[in-house]
Amino acid sequence: MSGKIAIVGAGPSGCFLAQALLKAAPGLEVDLIDRLPVPYGLVRYGVAADHQGTKAVSRQFARVFERQGAQFFGNVTLGADVTLETLRAAYDAVVLAAGLSQDRPLAIPGGDLPGVHGAGTLTRALYDHPDACALPDLGPRPLIVGNGNVAIDLLRLLAKTPEEMTGSDLGAGPGEWLAGSGIEEITITGRSPAAQAKFDTVMIKELAKLAGVSIRVIGAGASDDPVEQKKIEAVQALDGIATGPRRITFRFGLTPLAVEGETSAEAVRFATDQDEEVLSCSSVLTAIGFGPAGDLPRDALLADARDAEAGALAPGLYATGWFRRGPRGTIPENRADAQALAARILDDLKSDPDKPGRAILADLAEAVDYTGWTRIDAHETEAAPEGRCRAKIATRAEMLRRARQEERPK
Repeated sequence: MSGKIAIVGAGPSGCFLAQALLKAAPGLEVDLIDRLPVPYGLVRYGVAADHQGTKAVSRQFARVFERQGAQFFGNVTLGADVTLETLRAAYDAVVLAAGLSQDRPLAIPGGDLPGVHGAGTLTRALYDHPDACALPDLGPRPLIVGNGNVAIDLLRLLAKTPEEMTGSDLGAGPGEWLAGSGIEEITITGRSPAAQAKFDTVMIKELAKLAGVSIRVIGAGASDDPVEQKKIEAVQALDGIATGPRRITFRFGLTPLAVEGETSAEAVRFATDQDEEVLSCSSVLTAIGFGPAGDLPRDALLADARDAEAGALAPGLYATGWFRRGPRGTIPENRADAQALAARILDDLKSDPDKPGRAILADLAEAVDYTGWTRIDAHETEAAPEGRCRAKIATRAEMLRRARQEERPK
């Protein structure tokens, strides 16, 4: 089978889709387009720096380019360098796998006060994303709103000692920021009871290994459901751990009503089952989901979709991963989603030999190909300091310089 397919987004969803397409139809021309000069998206900039086992899936993705023949076009911004309409005219199929990168706002009074920070904004800075803001001062008592896996990741990183980050890819700047944060207490809150919390129990059990914390669990509740009871038991097992001075408190059944403070966040007022409760804090970290970046009309595309559940938006236009489903699901779930969509695309595909495909990208002088990425990757791994597996390049300009650097003579 022949055909030209463009995938917008080279993160897990895009790479899994390319893998599935090329496994089923090796004769396809598959191109992954990303606005960053580097591939792998969420694996590089969303998976926690201390979860290198999860990041190892990137080795599988590398084979998509090195063995299966997909091509990478990095540093290409949809709308600025190439339009969606141009891609659709040039390729037999276009797939939107751009994910969701913007923090969902905390839509309560005071939710926009200084000192309120989205988890995505904060973790991008922690993971050296080239478009990240500077890391903020969280003060001694940050409070986390939300208790899904993103919130647990953030909690764990804020609670760890510098020694516990050995083997990670945490950069020097973020490492110094964490070590000097002065955090004394972290409160993590969720509106649901522990039985319905969105975290995975394996993430909770990992917290039991923290070396310098004292943990309290308040209001975990109970359940007759065996699955829910396992989640409750995992949380309750943390209660009373005392390995160090940094305090962690879990609270459940708290619905945020307002962030309070004169000039910055000083407390959050919550509704409880019985009344209201105010918890003081020095900053508020929101981990309540993500939305689209705004460069694609996601809501309109899904609303007008031929078959949104299957990822078919319009003739020759598809969506996968978080862009289709919303901010839920793990990397393995994205694999299953991509495999199902690959089958749908191949059933629909009508190859037009007159379509130019990747030829329309050939004149983009600033685009980074896969060879350019391997130069960046090699530099980062070779430059890794003691105790780290790589030293991420944190600026787009330096990435581009390294991508274009000729290989040194042997």
